[in-house]
Amino acid sequence: MLWTIAGTLAAAYATILLLVFVLQSRLLYLPMRGIAQTPAARGMAFEELTLTAADGVRLAAWLIQAEPSRGVVLFCHGNAGNISHRLDVAAFFRDLGLSTLLFDYRGYGRSQGRPTEAGTYLDAEAAWRHLAGERGLPPRRIIVWGESLGGPIAAWLARQHAPGVLVLQSTFTSVPDLAARLYPWLPVRLLSRFRYTTAEHVRQATCPVLVIHSPTDEIVPYSHGLQLFESAAGPKAFIELVGSHNDGFLLSGRPFTERLKAFLTTHVAP
Repeated sequence: MLWTIAGTLAAAYATILLLVFVLQSRLLYLPMRGIAQTPAARGMAFEELTLTAADGVRLAAWLIQAEPSRGVVLFCHGNAGNISHRLDVAAFFRDLGLSTLLFDYRGYGRSQGRPTEAGTYLDAEAAWRHLAGERGLPPRRIIVWGESLGGPIAAWLARQHAPGVLVLQSTFTSVPDLAARLYPWLPVRLLSRFRYTTAEHVRQATCPVLVIHSPTDEIVPYSHGLQLFESAAGPKAFIELVGSHNDGFLLSGRPFTERLKAFLTTHVAP
């Protein structure tokens, strides 16, 4: 009977391993196709853009201008929703005198295709090419900002180019590192088909780096933010948020805003 129970448990565990390996993209990417609202609904003027990635995938994007604009935030959003769920962030940037380029990865919102790790890097590159290439914006006026899953994508982009600032908001060191913390009972480092090695990209970046993270982040441990800060060569800064993974950025108040403004004023070309 003990052998039967052991065999049943082993078979169940093997099934779980197989499901995690096959379906992990559905655990990592949580896209929404429907657009909840446009910036116009929030009283923000915007340009609706279509970007084209190097492999031909067409991407939906919005450019929300601040007048006057000190710089442009190239915003790499997290793994859930789409750009229509980041309008609070765009409004926050506009109040700081920063324009914002919001773009959806492939498979998100109105963008074509299906998300992959390599594909999301190409998508971020298309956004950079639009700002620095088509619009001729000086790289030092571009702030590459990564939120959660957008962190490794932003860090990869900053590694390829030299933006004014790289900002990592509530970001993990790598997918295997985070998965090992969330699922300690699974051999996730062997199973993971996704890397998203943020720390590695940060070590290779030559631009100023700002890391912001909350000690009470319930999804990405605070230690990941500290490790990313240590990985950066500098100039660099760390700002502690308050609140949870999803609301800390908007709830941290004036002290956070003032420190953010000071860092950007120092490093982003006027």
